[in-house]
Amino acid sequence: MGQVTSNDGTKIAYSKIGSGPALIIVDGALCSRSFGPAGKLAEALAPHFTVYTYDRRGRGESGNTAPYDVAREVEDIAALIEEAGGRAHLFGMSSGGTLVAEAVHRGVPVNRFAIYESPMVVDGTREPMSADLPAEVSRAVAEDRRGDAVKLFMDYVGTPKVVTALMRIMPPWKKLKAVAHTLPHDFALVGEFQRGVQPPADRWAGAKAPGLVIAGGKSPEYMRNAQASLARALPDAELKVLDGQTHMVKAQVTAPVLVDFLDR
Repeated sequence: MGQVTSNDGTKIAYSKIGSGPALIIVDGALCSRSFGPAGKLAEALAPHFTVYTYDRRGRGESGNTAPYDVAREVEDIAALIEEAGGRAHLFGMSSGGTLVAEAVHRGVPVNRFAIYESPMVVDGTREPMSADLPAEVSRAVAEDRRGDAVKLFMDYVGTPKVVTALMRIMPPWKKLKAVAHTLPHDFALVGEFQRGVQPPADRWAGAKAPGLVIAGGKSPEYMRNAQASLARALPDAELKVLDGQTHMVKAQVTAPVLVDFLDR
């Protein structure tokens, strides 16, 4: 494990494998280096890139300096890029994709970037997020009802209730609860894009690097529509739909697409 120090003094823990150009993977909600899809994806990409996975602030072995601000997470990525040699590719999954778009928009030095299903509701194909949900989750976290916070999140993203009920009695539930206090971070990232309207055309005007936005062909219509909207809004991005994939995309499917795009 390595560590970098972010601009506000927060220690950010990371791992790296492979060789070649630097590629930083940014996790979505409730994931970390030890829990989530980044590890398998890093292994699949290691023959082509020096792959950095890291614990977003508040998760795993990274610090969690208060107060939270999206800008601090952008600074964490900037610190990792500096550690990686001053420039890197970025790939973000789910809310990590939203963070990648924000980081590139704010000018972190990237070569190319890719996003898998940034969570957005941009039309009427899904109900927008309740205005009360972020506060409900924050209240559950503040009252140390971490399991309730995770359940509120899972209910919103559409996890079947029977699956959530089963998960609550399985070992991974502990890992989800361990990072439940970072769910408000993700709501701060994605909340503005959950309102059922298109984001402003210039929302990511600063994201000048070549980008790839990826959607799963079996994901819900609202998610596929959102990725098409994001690809149009980014200044230099293209859209790719992966047939047969859902939000839980498989590493062996994603890796060749990323290699093809990032190696151009």
